[in-house]
Amino acid sequence: MNLSPRGIKIFFACILAVGGILLGMLSPLKTGVYAQQPTGSIPTVTGTPEGAIVALYLDETHPQEDVYSGPSTYEYPKIGILLAGQEVPAYGYSRDRQWIQIYYPGVPGSVAWVYAPYVKIVRIGPMPLLDSPFTPTAMATEISNIDPTLVAAFNTPVAATRLPTFTAPAPLVIQLFTQNQASENKVPMGLLILGLGFVGALGAFISFLRGR
Repeated sequence: MNLSPRGIKIFFACILAVGGILLGMLSPLKTGVYAQQPTGSIPTVTGTPEGAIVALYLDETHPQEDVYSGPSTYEYPKIGILLAGQEVPAYGYSRDRQWIQIYYPGVPGSVAWVYAPYVKIVRIGPMPLLDSPFTPTAMATEISNIDPTLVAAFNTPVAATRLPTFTAPAPLVIQLFTQNQASENKVPMGLLILGLGFVGALGAFISFLRGR
């Protein structure tokens, strides 16, 4: 069968169309992704296969116990609690075997110490003796390390002054009059009465004359 060039093009176009339809029918269906799914794993608190696990004794009177940053209730601060029945991985004993170091997330180093008689060993594992962490600096030591020059900077200096000196007052001079000076300056009382009587009589005489 002789085909024209145009017929050959149409023939190949039909073959390509049929092949595309067949490939679409045979390919697996793909579902669209509408949201990005979060990746990553959720961390779980589990002990190592050979590690020990301890749990706080179940006690209705003590539903929880405090845990500390070191193996002592006096030298180390409290950093959390352990609930009754809660199982946690254990790393080892203190040197006196009175405390157990446990895994405790959320604190520096993710470790805490619990009093050994309060817990029981749920799974046996290696429990070596561990050294105690450094104790916090005592408050008295911190106060003694304060720079005295810094303290002096907040103190208001008081300048030393001399006490006021006592100056004796000038002597009091009392002028005394002698009997002669008093007699010279004093007017005789009789002469004063006589003068007043004369003035009164003179006034009465003048009034009498005006009445006539």
